[in-house]
Amino acid sequence: MHLADALAARERMTCVVGAGGKKTTMYALASRLDRAVVTASVRIPIPSLEENVETVVVTDDPLAALEGATADDFPLGLVPGRADDVRYHGYENELLDSLAAAHDGPVLVKADGARMRDFKAPSDREPQIPETTDTVLPIASAHVVGEPLDENLVHRPERVAAIAGIGTGDTITADTVAAVLASDDGGLKRVPEGATAIPVVNKVDDAELADVGRDIASKVLERAGDRVERVVLTRLLDEERPVVDVVE
Repeated sequence: MHLADALAARERMTCVVGAGGKKTTMYALASRLDRAVVTASVRIPIPSLEENVETVVVTDDPLAALEGATADDFPLGLVPGRADDVRYHGYENELLDSLAAAHDGPVLVKADGARMRDFKAPSDREPQIPETTDTVLPIASAHVVGEPLDENLVHRPERVAAIAGIGTGDTITADTVAAVLASDDGGLKRVPEGATAIPVVNKVDDAELADVGRDIASKVLERAGDRVERVVLTRLLDEERPVVDVVE
């Protein structure tokens, strides 16, 4: 299955949250979609954006920048300015709603941060998901299963522990990951009414991790009920076959 179809990313606006492949997911989609805009509602690393889009426009008026873009500018990165020397700021949700309404292609939004970890639970201020978002992709890495729940691989391990009902330092299991991905305090937090949520288990690099990913996926579907129709297993660095499996 085509990555964009598996992740329902051909719709107007897709927000990517979680950890273990957010930016990779956005850029993999942007490279496969026509007229994709890549942006953020939170801070986004400068090098990763500049290296993965055709053009970056720093502007407080993204609608004007979009109107002035040519076909050669896409995938187009839009950001309001620099937060510091390594990150751009993100736009307010209402402005992203307007941007998505004005664009005739997909808008891909980084909607939270993870400090380069492979797994996380959101803070009280996260995620920043615009109201008119069509698809939300909560992401986690298969690599964390079997590892200790600590700050080496996990952003905010204490919040993960609270959601999953385990202790910090305990071993992360498939059920731990599923509990967070399927939780209203985790992967499904602030998903707008009517939006499609598609959890993604990334870094499924071999057959053993594929089994881990399918175990996570089945547990997510059990926990989430009708809020989640499918879970997608990915190996996003594989340009030819980034979709490993779709579990429904």
